[in-house]
Amino acid sequence: MDAPENESLLSSSSGPARWDPFRRPLDSIQPWHFSLLAAVMLVVTSLSLAENLAVILVTSKFKQLRQPVNYVIVNLSVADFLVSLTGGTISFLTNLKGYFYLGYWACVLEGFAVTFFGIVALWSLALLAFERYIVICRPLGNMRLRGKHAALGIAFVWTFSFIWTIPPTMGWSSYTTSKIGTTCEPNWYSGAYTDHTYIIAFFTTCFIVPLLVILVSYGKLMRKLRKVSDTQGRLGSTRKPERQVTRMVVVMIIAFLICWMPYAAFSILVTAYPSIELDPCLAAVPAFFSKTATVYNPIIYVFMNKQFRKCLIQMFSCSAIDTAESSMNPTSERAMITQDKRGSEMSTMAVCSTISKRKTGDEQFYADDGSLVSWTKT
Repeated sequence: MDAPENESLLSSSSGPARWDPFRRPLDSIQPWHFSLLAAVMLVVTSLSLAENLAVILVTSKFKQLRQPVNYVIVNLSVADFLVSLTGGTISFLTNLKGYFYLGYWACVLEGFAVTFFGIVALWSLALLAFERYIVICRPLGNMRLRGKHAALGIAFVWTFSFIWTIPPTMGWSSYTTSKIGTTCEPNWYSGAYTDHTYIIAFFTTCFIVPLLVILVSYGKLMRKLRKVSDTQGRLGSTRKPERQVTRMVVVMIIAFLICWMPYAAFSILVTAYPSIELDPCLAAVPAFFSKTATVYNPIIYVFMNKQFRKCLIQMFSCSAIDTAESSMNPTSERAMITQDKRGSEMSTMAVCSTISKRKTGDEQFYADDGSLVSWTKT
């Protein structure tokens, strides 16, 4: 079903004549621009689907990875996978044609799905930061992070994201095509008061708040690690893990800002000045840039973790052997996992043996492989 009568969609025209993004490409855009965007989306979507599917499969295969903090990582991968499956695929197809030939309701579906799964991913990052703060800084005392806590956090993320992305489908604002006409998003371009109220509320709850959670949580985490390092006599044994964690935290925050800050700044600009004239290609860059977060997240949050990396290599390197020998040696996988566990324990013990035990109390920090090490000083 086409919707030529939909003013919010047709108002995204950049020319004097009314342009229907569901019927033809924008005249001011060269065809090769759409071909380039289609190629970019093909690469980004393919990488994202492969990486996030690998995360999901390796976590389901190896029991030692099914830890509470990894529940959030898998939840992030599921959200990123669904973003690419819906938004990435549709964006690739529409850019091949140069306009949103799939119709109005497909536009609403894409706008809702990409926004919904994208906000789930953003809040998953915030939840991951908050859980690391809880585990390391222990603001709640000796309470341990359990599976039920991670499950409650994930349920909150999905429920909260749904609450803030369903209103445009029910009349509070709307989902519309972008300036370039090949993707759909919340209607930043409307000057109506109701649309402005939604955009302001949406931007605050779905960008500002999770960003603050990330910055505050990691800020407190870094202060805690620095304090632990300063109170120990062996700076050589603690400075290296601290530097590694610092590097990972900086990469996380920079990637978050690179992917989402341009899109957030663009949405604020067009919301504050809906009549502003922007080049459609330039206006499309932030939206496409934010979609690359689905590629960065698995690399930063998973592949920089030594335990995940070992299991991933083991899964792919042994898949052919397991297929051929599963009937002859059904216990081989169990033995390999047991050996990996013992190796991890020995690595943890080696790290902990370098820490001074002169004071009492529990402390935690990240080891060289990025895993969390806990010990009791006696």
